[in-house]
Amino acid sequence: MAATKHHDYHLVEPSPWPLIGAFSAMALFGGAVLWFHANPYGVPVMLAGFVMVLVTMFNWWKTTIDEAHEGYHTPVVQLHLRYGMIMFIASEVMFFLAWFWAFYSSALFPAVSTGGVWPPKGIEVLNPFGFPLLNTLILLCSGTTVTFAHHSLIHGDRNGLKLGLWLTILLGISFTCIQGWEYAHAPFAFKGSIYGSTFFMATGFHGFHVIVGTIFLIVNLIRSYKGDFTPRQHFGFEAAAWYWHFVDVVWLFLFVSIYVWGGWGAPIAG
Repeated sequence: MAATKHHDYHLVEPSPWPLIGAFSAMALFGGAVLWFHANPYGVPVMLAGFVMVLVTMFNWWKTTIDEAHEGYHTPVVQLHLRYGMIMFIASEVMFFLAWFWAFYSSALFPAVSTGGVWPPKGIEVLNPFGFPLLNTLILLCSGTTVTFAHHSLIHGDRNGLKLGLWLTILLGISFTCIQGWEYAHAPFAFKGSIYGSTFFMATGFHGFHVIVGTIFLIVNLIRSYKGDFTPRQHFGFEAAAWYWHFVDVVWLFLFVSIYVWGGWGAPIAG
């Protein structure tokens, strides 16, 4: 009787993955630093750390999914998982705020090295109403399709859930392909100017988040085919949808700030 559970909380079993993940992240970061300093051990250490980070993510999240299937995710636990996801997204907002800050600081207070103007003299910018606008429409549509999938799940329509996820994933892949083509044909490089550096760091990290979000949705699609998720318990899908909407909103700010406002008045390439 003393061991009987009289609460709705989940006291997790001891897990090795937090410790393994910490050392894996250290190896990944340390290897990257060694690589930047031309150390011959840099790349192998970095790749080993990266592989172990992936292994940690897979096993840790698999444990979380198993706990949900075993009934440990009570309404109280689900609420706290939502709090955790909200805090994670808030930290991501601060992450992107740093890149916006760098871009706005450089644009509002142009240095002598840029010719005292923004964009810097000699820079040709991308046409914001070409592929960037197309990508904006793609992400807006993807926000609609993932919402459709969510509503289908809530109402017990599993075919609608799968269709919505398929459409969202295809739109995410389309966005990544278009941005990759844009990068390959950009009229400016990452190095050589503050404009190129801030542009590629801000939009590149967003592109990385789109790839992560697409993988997140693919995992949810696989789980939906396996029969996971119910109208009352589907935090994994809900977290993916929140993350995807966050990616959508960040892109809107990037499009307006960097593509439209940030390139205003400069010659357009092509």
